Amino acid sequence: MVMAMTLRQLQYLVTIVDSGSFTRAAERLHVSQPALSRQLQSLERSCGGPLIERGARPVLLTPLGRAVLPHARATLAEVDRANSAAQRVSGSRRPELRVATLYSVSFGVLPPALAAWRRERSDVLLSLVEQLHAGDLQEAMTDGGADVAIGPPPADWTGPVYPLGSEEFVVVLGADDPLVHRSGSQVRLTELAGREWVHYTAPNGLARILDCACANAGFEPRVAVQTQQTATALQLAAAGLGPALFPANIVPAELTSRVRIPDPPVRRMLAAYTRGHPDALTAAFLDTLTRYACLVPPHLPTVGGALGNVVEIPLQRTGNVPG
Repeated sequence: MVMAMTLRQLQYLVTIVDSGSFTRAAERLHVSQPALSRQLQSLERSCGGPLIERGARPVLLTPLGRAVLPHARATLAEVDRANSAAQRVSGSRRPELRVATLYSVSFGVLPPALAAWRRERSDVLLSLVEQLHAGDLQEAMTDGGADVAIGPPPADWTGPVYPLGSEEFVVVLGADDPLVHRSGSQVRLTELAGREWVHYTAPNGLARILDCACANAGFEPRVAVQTQQTATALQLAAAGLGPALFPANIVPAELTSRVRIPDPPVRRMLAAYTRGHPDALTAAFLDTLTRYACLVPPHLPTVGGALGNVVEIPLQRTGNVPG
């Protein structure tokens, strides 16, 4: 006889995995270890096999467990959203909207939109779930950790996608770089083939964008220094450690004279996406986002359509989409 799994059992499974041990999970849940084990065994009977490798330290999932865990997380997240919605309707809780995005997007694209949203809906608590890589962004959405995601749209996403437009990338140079004193707003990437770059370390997806752009120009970038943080890379490039490639929208106005548009231009598409048809609150946020998102700031030049070839960063499958 197939037994029905319960929310408590799913919660116990997720807590065991997140805690790394039965002992810590029992402490966190305020239950005894035997009671925790019995609930897990009941869940395993419902699923048709073991979910946790017995005796493994730390806790390891079986293949069946790895298949069940994302659905357990998503189910618990849906229940949490349902509780939140009920509390909002009853007036017992402040409305909350959870937005998953990339650090570089939250740094440049989102501030004008979030400021406009704050003016329109100051009653709503906005929570950013920031990721370094677009694969992690999609995972946060799949697991139910956010209501809407903003970043490169996954090629295999089956839910609604709301395009925001094309994000342009620029090269930032040091103050003493000879290219700064040359007229014109463009630089051919081949001119930078011999330079040592400010590069990114994994899991920052901007590393792959730089590598793709340089490979398209026929060379592999040499590395002066690597950092995982986009904001740090901007400071290092401005300090003269080497050229660096950034989304145009994160470059402040005071660095305008050191900005050059790469030839061929480098762009990636950005979009917002949801799991299903958005509720009224999410739909209102999407409307504000599409009106106020800043893909290219007004103080920087744009490539328009003047240059020939454009390096479009391709949409790829989960885990490989650049961040």
